[in-house]
Amino acid sequence: MKYVCVFAGSNPGTNPKYEAIAIQLGEELMKRNMGLVYGGSRLGLMGRIANTMLEENGQVIGVMPKGLFREEVIHRGLTQLYEVADMHARKAKMGELSDAFIALPGGYGTLEEVFEAVSWGQLGIHHKPVGLLNIDCYYQPLIDMVNNAVKGGFIPQRQASMLIVEKDPVLLLERMKSYQAPTNLHKWSELPEAK
Repeated sequence: MKYVCVFAGSNPGTNPKYEAIAIQLGEELMKRNMGLVYGGSRLGLMGRIANTMLEENGQVIGVMPKGLFREEVIHRGLTQLYEVADMHARKAKMGELSDAFIALPGGYGTLEEVFEAVSWGQLGIHHKPVGLLNIDCYYQPLIDMVNNAVKGGFIPQRQASMLIVEKDPVLLLERMKSYQAPTNLHKWSELPEAK
């Protein structure tokens, strides 16, 4: 893994551990000589991880849709900033530039991005690891929902592990480094009507 795409809130959140872990993740990426790809904001958890890496001369690539956000939101001190047409182009560019995906705590945008990344993996569009940093059980309701979808027959059991969950950035990065995508991704092959 050379570049890791990090999805994160453009707000810092209410728990100080969110910012602390964002900083730790940035430091761990630096230790491993990995670059960051992210949404390009200078605010919130997004800004915190970017600044942590930039302070140590790390490689930080931002991807921001043109004209969608106020000028003061855009981080102008990045190694590289791509300005793209819209949110769809943003996610496609972030995926193209990255070897892995990690979600820090965030809101609607973060949730949508991480689920699109894991859905693309499920469909075989990419074979990259997707991880959740489950800080103080932030993502526990989401993990429970995924388990419920497995139990309900909507996510094959063998694909449940496509979403790698850890509360510690070191453990998450180690697990992601050894990730092997499932070989039989065709989720419909087990249905009686598909045989």
